[in-house]
Amino acid sequence: MTDVAFYHLQRSPLEKVLPKLLEKTLAAGRRALVRTGSAERAEALATTLWTYDPGGWLPHGTVEDGNAADQPIWLTDSDENANGAAFLFLTDGAGSDQLAQFERGFDLFDGNDPAAVAAARERWKVWKAAGHVLTYWQQSETGAWERKG
Repeated sequence: MTDVAFYHLQRSPLEKVLPKLLEKTLAAGRRALVRTGSAERAEALATTLWTYDPGGWLPHGTVEDGNAADQPIWLTDSDENANGAAFLFLTDGAGSDQLAQFERGFDLFDGNDPAAVAAARERWKVWKAAGHVLTYWQQSETGAWERKG
């Protein structure tokens, strides 16, 4: 079964948290698939990955770039593992019918949006019932991530 970490974003937006998690993914020698709510959102996050750190660089691509198999990080609104990723990042409330194919999953949701929180709780229930190993992470007052529950 897949290890799935739920990230309750309250103090930092997705655009700040996702690049750091992707850096760790690449440092671990893994590929990432970032599933978004729309093709436009995938392109916006791709722009974020180019600009979030002037001294850093995360190799990535989208459908607009093509060549998914060559991309260590693939951003898409499709539920297809086009780049052979081991890690799946779900954003914008996106789910996946392919979760069991991944080594790890990351569900990043807006903790300031009651609808997003409710949807994340539903995904938690479904994935727990399916036998996946779940963890829940929340930011402390200092901004550090703390495992809860």
